Amino acid sequence: MELQEPTNNKNSKNKMPRFNLTWLYIAIAVALGYLFFAGGDSQPGGASKNVTYTVFKQYVEQGYANKIIANKDAGNVRMYVKPEHIRDVFASGVDQTGKQPFVEADYPSADKLDEFVSQQQELGNFNGELSYKRQNDTLMQLFWNIMPLLIIIFVWMFIMRRMGSGGAGFGGMSSIFNVGRSRAQLVEKGGENESKVTFKDVAGQASAKQEVQEIVEFLKNPKKFTDLGGKIPKGALLVGPPGTGKTLLAKAVAGEADVPFFSMSGSDFVEMFVGVGASRVRDLFRQAKEKAPCIIFIDEIDAVGRARSRNLAMGGNDERESTLNQLLTEMDGFGTNSGIIIMAATNRADILDKALLRAGRFDRQIHVDLPDLKERREVFQVHLKPIKVDASLDIDLLARQTPGFSGADIANVCNEAALIAARHGKEAVTKEDFLAAVDRIVGGLEKKTKVMTDDEKRTIAIHEAGHATISWNLQYANPLIKVTIVPRGRALGAAWYLPEERQITTKEQMLDEMCATLGGRAAEELFTGHISSGAMNDLERVTKQAYGMIAYMGMSDRLPNVCYYNNDEYSWQRPYSEDTARLIDEEVKRMIAEQYERAKALLLAKSEGHRQLADLLVEREVIFAEDVEKIFGKRPWTSRTEELLG
Repeated sequence: MELQEPTNNKNSKNKMPRFNLTWLYIAIAVALGYLFFAGGDSQPGGASKNVTYTVFKQYVEQGYANKIIANKDAGNVRMYVKPEHIRDVFASGVDQTGKQPFVEADYPSADKLDEFVSQQQELGNFNGELSYKRQNDTLMQLFWNIMPLLIIIFVWMFIMRRMGSGGAGFGGMSSIFNVGRSRAQLVEKGGENESKVTFKDVAGQASAKQEVQEIVEFLKNPKKFTDLGGKIPKGALLVGPPGTGKTLLAKAVAGEADVPFFSMSGSDFVEMFVGVGASRVRDLFRQAKEKAPCIIFIDEIDAVGRARSRNLAMGGNDERESTLNQLLTEMDGFGTNSGIIIMAATNRADILDKALLRAGRFDRQIHVDLPDLKERREVFQVHLKPIKVDASLDIDLLARQTPGFSGADIANVCNEAALIAARHGKEAVTKEDFLAAVDRIVGGLEKKTKVMTDDEKRTIAIHEAGHATISWNLQYANPLIKVTIVPRGRALGAAWYLPEERQITTKEQMLDEMCATLGGRAAEELFTGHISSGAMNDLERVTKQAYGMIAYMGMSDRLPNVCYYNNDEYSWQRPYSEDTARLIDEEVKRMIAEQYERAKALLLAKSEGHRQLADLLVEREVIFAEDVEKIFGKRPWTSRTEELLG
């Protein structure tokens, strides 16, 4: 006989019915229903009918009453009929009515009922007794006694389910023991959560990829580095603006590395119960030690790694700080976490605790910046793979039209362009669809149905023509791409520029940009005789820029070479005196006033060209750089970005 493993017993155990809370709910409902329907009079019943109080008295006077029971709560009285008079009252026999049929009536008051029954007893018409009872409230008593306990049980079970993510056991109740367990997702090669993202899917970010690839290589072949005396880096912090691909880089590490990869968010440590976050940190590193060598990735680490408060009044022993202290201990405590590399991502590195950033915890800070022109081209090539594009599409043009866009923004542009093309019934996505998608993302949804008067339309055209005129005639202003007076989002008009991708910005460049921004308000004052609310966004940008130049960059003649920037978020005082604050305000007003007068002078000098540009805008609603060039001629200055445009 061939021996086999006893798998049948295992399968039979698995097939046994598991306890489900639904059966408990059903049992409670059946019990309550039984109490409700069986909670009435326990005596055998019979036929009944409702009569008036007058008829009730007639029945008693005629001697039909066997017993009388009054219900004080309900205000009614029940008279049970003698067996020999059942046919007189119900016109049917005992077989049809039962042994104890009764009639029911509302009585006016207990005193009158007592007086009537006593009178009938004296006359001999009623030989029984009158009894009173309360309404049978067994169900309500049971409800008020049991319901608070049931509510407490259900709330407790709900909290335990949420904390333990629905652990096994009696309705998930055993999950209370998993509250302090780590919620990290384990990614292993060959596992069900295996990452499919590789470094080929990460476009651009060459320097960031190089550093991350070095970490993966160290884990794959540590001997190459340790032979020379090198040590494995303990941590790498990915820092950069939102949407630049920090999390994507971490997923690529999980896809490239042959080691386990623990992934979780900083908010997964934070709980309303004190000590839970620290317990999850300990459990995470315990699991990591068992899987070493491995990588731990904590996304949005600023949720738990924010700088600890130096103000005791704000509380120095809260849950978040306890979690951070435990994280600091695990990353560089008395024990060693050999073979464990911690990767984290944040866009708020300035608010992280200094103890977390020191060497020995996060040895490297990898900056993942916004992509430049070449990198945007690579990002477009990645996101255009699943999209049916027209053969004549120029990817270089798309890269030049999206300065300052992150990788997530470019992915959104590609998706939006495909939706626009599908909306118009096209078989492929063309250049016009991509340009419309850029306009949609930057300016908002086009609102051609918004009603405007001719005067409002003319004022908006003069305003936008003012921006275009000054930006075209200033050396350091951003080159113009398109001007429109079609409302988009909350804007009634807009001008699109091609910002020059500079590493540093001079004072002259910033002043030219400020002057061009004030061109709309200056044009309104000069050519319409009044100013409007349309320049509010321009004034906001100019004011912030002026304060930044004077208070942070030291670009003021009266406050030269000083910076009052304060990075301490727990400081409630300004790092300068009241006199300095007054001086900063005066310098800001002076700088804005100078650029405003400069914009007005330039518009007066180019008034004829501005008028032609405004008329063209009113007529066509959208004009491009070529139209501005026909009016003002070719710009005498060529920026580096314009050279790329050819």
